[in-house]
Amino acid sequence: MMKRSLILETGDVFTGLAFGSEKESAGEVVFTTGMTGYQETLSDPSYCGQIVTMTYPLIGNYGINRDDFESIEPAIKGMVVRELADMPSNFRSDASLNELFLLKEIPGIQGVDTRKLTRIIREFGSVKGYFTEAGVEVNVEEIVTKLKQTTFPTDQVKQVSTKRPYPSPGRGKRVVLVDFGMKHGILRELNKRNCDVVVVPYNTTAEEIMAIYPDGIMLSNGPGDPKDVPEAINMLKEIIGKIPVFGICLGHQLFALASGGDTFKLKFGHRGANHPVKDLKTGRTELTSQNHGYTVDPESLVKTRLEVTHVALNDGTVEGLKHLDLPAFTVQYHPEASPGPEDSNHLFDQFIELMNTHVKGEKNHA
Repeated sequence: MMKRSLILETGDVFTGLAFGSEKESAGEVVFTTGMTGYQETLSDPSYCGQIVTMTYPLIGNYGINRDDFESIEPAIKGMVVRELADMPSNFRSDASLNELFLLKEIPGIQGVDTRKLTRIIREFGSVKGYFTEAGVEVNVEEIVTKLKQTTFPTDQVKQVSTKRPYPSPGRGKRVVLVDFGMKHGILRELNKRNCDVVVVPYNTTAEEIMAIYPDGIMLSNGPGDPKDVPEAINMLKEIIGKIPVFGICLGHQLFALASGGDTFKLKFGHRGANHPVKDLKTGRTELTSQNHGYTVDPESLVKTRLEVTHVALNDGTVEGLKHLDLPAFTVQYHPEASPGPEDSNHLFDQFIELMNTHVKGEKNHA
């Protein structure tokens, strides 16, 4: 196998064995702590533009199957693993991780110290990285300088969002699902509840959404900085209060911005399937699946009509919000899981109930 190096803007160089595509690649290097779920991780659009480090040491042992993709086309820039399983073993396996990366032209590196790499990210924050072939003459200092001067694209949501609306029919509540980089798990959970879903692009206007006559609007997860999606913030300012709203991850952050709050970038983000979150109303703690680099600033909520409903037990950051006057709530984590625990799956039922209550309220008012 060919050798490959991962060069960081910090000047650190990790050399190991290449797998997947032979092409060179640059991206923001992050880490995720999930022990399983590498297929869902690599196909999660929220990782668009990033090189993902898997902290669990053995990756690829159960292969790749047709069912566990969270998007059709992976948007990651690469993957870093300690050890890659050459011969996966699982009754659902259709291909190996290496075969998928070759097919999708994604580079990967194995045989490196992922613990050391994770410690660097925790110390310096998410850093820029570059995959290059080892063994050839490479000027590390030159690459480090270029990385420091490089500004990555900020249109990740545009890259991964659907280009045109499409239906996922059902006979229940009509839900407009705004695709900022939607995981298929969100659509699956709405389909389970017989919702009549219409998936729309990230830049759909409030007028276009209301013309679909929805009972509610779902704001999906997605990559990048929420402030890079002003179209969605403007749309939400017109939508909030007219129909029930449920936001997840990036949708949660956009909801906060549209309601007068603010967001900021975390040092190294929350990524994994084992993050404890406390429900402040019930006192219940749930393990959650998370993937985000930004969070809502709690101090910015003082002058809004938003109430914090959930907090992260690891660092106290905001994990859930609800509007005190209007039918709207959001969470920072992923209740659809995929991968991860399904402790918070009940939030989709809460959304259905909110839509039912809103309809009854409108009839009583009439």
